[in-house]
Amino acid sequence: MRTDLNNELATKPHYPILDGLRGVAAIIVVTFHLAEPFSTSNLDKFVNHGYLAVDFFFLLSGFVMGYAYDDRWNKMTVGNFFKRRVIRLQPMVVLGMTLGAIGFYFTDSTLWPLIHTVPLWKMLLVMLVGYTILPVPLSLDIRGWEEMHPLNSVGWSLFFEYIANILYAVWIRKFSKTTLTILVGVAAIALVHLAITNGDVSGGWTLNVEQVCIGLTRVMFPFFAGLLLSRIAKPTKIKNALLWCSLLVAIVLYMPRIGGAGHLWLNGIYDSVCIIIVFPLIVYLGASGVMQSQKEHKVCKFLGDISYPLYLAHYPIVYFYVAWISNNKGMTIAQAWPYALLILMGSIVLAYAALKWYDEPVRKWLRKYY
Repeated sequence: MRTDLNNELATKPHYPILDGLRGVAAIIVVTFHLAEPFSTSNLDKFVNHGYLAVDFFFLLSGFVMGYAYDDRWNKMTVGNFFKRRVIRLQPMVVLGMTLGAIGFYFTDSTLWPLIHTVPLWKMLLVMLVGYTILPVPLSLDIRGWEEMHPLNSVGWSLFFEYIANILYAVWIRKFSKTTLTILVGVAAIALVHLAITNGDVSGGWTLNVEQVCIGLTRVMFPFFAGLLLSRIAKPTKIKNALLWCSLLVAIVLYMPRIGGAGHLWLNGIYDSVCIIIVFPLIVYLGASGVMQSQKEHKVCKFLGDISYPLYLAHYPIVYFYVAWISNNKGMTIAQAWPYALLILMGSIVLAYAALKWYDEPVRKWLRKYY
């Protein structure tokens, strides 16, 4: 890629509050996974709608993608676009899968009784495939949870984000606003159907037809709605946007289940409203936000910087935590919360260390030589 384009993309102003909101959502994802072992189903999870953070990430990504690249295509090839995306995303994918592999044989639990029977070559094969973010077939499900990425569960959402990136670069970036609006409308209908039929949009991490359809449905509306929003939104100036948007994100994701077992469709409506209306509103407000102080700017930068490393690095630690909960039958969240808090804080420290000692240096090296 030409150096002038690299400099232009690197120096183009971005939205610091949106960076901060990504970090807020990533922290809530960690709390979602730490509370999950105490639930018996989607109906009684403590952080009940934490799964919607993925849909929020998709919408943020679509918005930022449109803002960063829509007006650059006369200076950039599709190949250069993908090179930039790989340099941005893959180093942490590699680290996340490596951390999962390192911890794989140490998670003794009744949840995964066959882990120690998995040959080393098979685990290494799963790790190497994971480095590419391509999903592994069920025949390589070495953990037994039917996950696309048994060494680091959260990799599934990166797989679908890559699909959205490919669709954007190869095809959908050329859409007019009208055509893109039609696509987003059709995707919204599919999303509502999924949510109301299933009672929620949770799913997408297994390599079978049903789950892949869920994953595609989950990514298509928010990602391309974010792209559309970036093309039509005219941000204003809103004070205290970080505070209010963070509160909205927290309220949405911590909201208890709606409707219960008898009225699953009500929760489906809640998910639909959040993804189709509330999340675009939050992104618009965040993009309109005005930094109030240097301290607020530093907070947003820190949260934005750790968001992606935190998302990729926390789950290998969560596997140990889940195993510990499983091995101590009767453990309550009241007893476990100090350990959960310790893991949350440790995950944030690990994410920051990964950012400074690994992710940023590796990306800098890759940009220099590739």
